[in-house]
Amino acid sequence: QDKQNYFWSAEEVKTNLSTILMRAITEVADKAKDEKLTWREAANMIGVARVAQAHRLRGLYP
Repeated sequence: QDKQNYFWSAEEVKTNLSTILMRAITEVADKAKDEKLTWREAANMIGVARVAQAHRLRGLYP
């Protein structure tokens, strides 16, 4: 929002946050179920994979 100088109303924040959280919960639940992991393990695997993907795409930036 801020870098683009675009600001959400309180209702937009609530709606968008709900959408983002539901997507994240679904992704973690699916990975945990598919790979027989705890939710914590699944969330960590997803997070590490995202960081690795960003590193591959952008390179290491301190």
